[in-house]
Amino acid sequence: MVGSSVRNIFKIPELKKRILFTALLLAVYRVGVHVPTPGIDAGALADFFARAQDTIFGLFNMFSGGALERLSVFALGIMPYISASIILQLLTVAIPHLERLSKEGEQGRKKITQYTRYGTVFLSIIQGFGISVGLEQMGVVLDPGWSFRVMTVLTLTAGTAFIMWLGEQITEHGIGNGISLIIFAGIVARLPAATSKTFKMMTTGDMGIFGVILLTAFMVGVIAIIVFMEQGQRRLPVQYPKRMVGRKMYGGQASYLPLKINTSGVIPPIFASSIIMFPATAAGFIDVPWMKAVADALRPGSIFYEVPFIALIFFFCYFYTAVTFNPSDVADNLKKQGGFIPGIRPGKRTADFIDRVLTRITLGGAIYISAICVLPSIMMTKFNVPFYFGGTSLLIVVGVAIDTVSQIESHMLSRNYEGFLKKGTMKGRR
Repeated sequence: MVGSSVRNIFKIPELKKRILFTALLLAVYRVGVHVPTPGIDAGALADFFARAQDTIFGLFNMFSGGALERLSVFALGIMPYISASIILQLLTVAIPHLERLSKEGEQGRKKITQYTRYGTVFLSIIQGFGISVGLEQMGVVLDPGWSFRVMTVLTLTAGTAFIMWLGEQITEHGIGNGISLIIFAGIVARLPAATSKTFKMMTTGDMGIFGVILLTAFMVGVIAIIVFMEQGQRRLPVQYPKRMVGRKMYGGQASYLPLKINTSGVIPPIFASSIIMFPATAAGFIDVPWMKAVADALRPGSIFYEVPFIALIFFFCYFYTAVTFNPSDVADNLKKQGGFIPGIRPGKRTADFIDRVLTRITLGGAIYISAICVLPSIMMTKFNVPFYFGGTSLLIVVGVAIDTVSQIESHMLSRNYEGFLKKGTMKGRR
């Protein structure tokens, strides 16, 4: 059935055009990853990143799809855009003007998007200058000086702006969320090298066939858990009363309010990793004995790393959920539409009930994210897994895949074609 569903994709001209357009722009992105920034000693830079896998550089290199370790024109990747988006979301709660814009529909959304673009360029300039100075201190620059710094800042900022444009074009004219798909492509592109390294270790005897089978089973199990949890919801029943309009009766239908178990997505592990890896990153530039000792202690797999990492994940799960989901607004909207949760009085009582339920399911989401992010690092350090099967990257890959497949299915079902999931699409039919 999957084969016939894939063939049905190309029977829909609009969907076919969107998928080919998305694939073309992702190919352009992957080509740009291999275009180097001038003036860099590639060998010295490769040696540095071989030592920096457990620092914040390793995290950023993962999101850039390997562009940072090559210092290509896309070295900053899409991280400045993500940071600017998160900052704008946080400021929306604190600044009344931004809050009003967020409630003005399409025009307000366009204005916030414009602010996000400005913020992306600003952050790219700052990060580009920091990278240029850091590269000079590491001794990997062939001709250091202000000419190199200015050229690097302009190159990296232009690269990030181009990636941002690619993502927006994919979102508008392609299929799926463009920014998420660019991150997805960068992570997936590193999978063949990791798989090759695994088989090489098996042929040399460093890893037995039983270990490979165990690793494969672990990967499949983790992916299944992520798929299950990312689609998990707590559905609060909502009832709409009947009302007479003229001679006709309207309303009276029952619905539900879906609350996702993982409302915050991949934001908590990204922020937590960035903070916990900062000492290891700083120690690479500052030759101080006590900082070296702290950096050595804060390595993935050690208790001094995992405990603060889990604590930060819990903090950001609750913090980001509180920022992005306002129970009072939801309760007010239900009240305006005449809806109510059975047994709960509309207004403040409803807001308190939604907040209490959301607090409880967020605890489950935080435990789930912590387990997904911590178990792979422990498996790597304790059981000599040959590559970092990171929970953060896996959350992104599976989440983006689910979202993209859902959008493809929506296009297919709107034209009376079956989707990929026969059981789900056949539900409700004869």
